[in-house]
Amino acid sequence: MVVLKKIKASTLMETMVATVLIIVIFMLASLIMNSLFAAKMQENHASLDNYMDKLEYLRANGKIALPYYEERDGWKISINNPEMNGIVRIMAEKELETGIKKLEYVFYEGQPQK
Repeated sequence: MVVLKKIKASTLMETMVATVLIIVIFMLASLIMNSLFAAKMQENHASLDNYMDKLEYLRANGKIALPYYEERDGWKISINNPEMNGIVRIMAEKELETGIKKLEYVFYEGQPQK
C-alpha cells in the first residue's frame, strides 16, 4: 500500500514563507507587464498618423483653410501655409510628464515623408 504511505508534513512557517514568495513573484510580474503595456500605449501613434493623412487630404482638396490649428486627444496640431517649394509641414505636439513630444509630418505633392 504505497498510496497510503504517510507524507511528511510541512510546518506552518514554511507554508507561509512559500505563500509570500509566490505572491511577491506574481506581484512583480504584474507590475512589469503593466509598465510594458503602458509604455506601448504611449508610443502608439496609429490614430494620429491616420488623422494626419486625413488632414493632408483635406488640405490638398481645399477643404480646410490655412493656417490651421486644432487640439485632439491632447495633441496640438498645426498646419502652416506651404513653403515656396510646395512643402507642407504638419506639426503635432503633446505635453508628457517627461517633457514635450513633437512629431512633424512633411508632405510634398501629396506624398508623406515622415
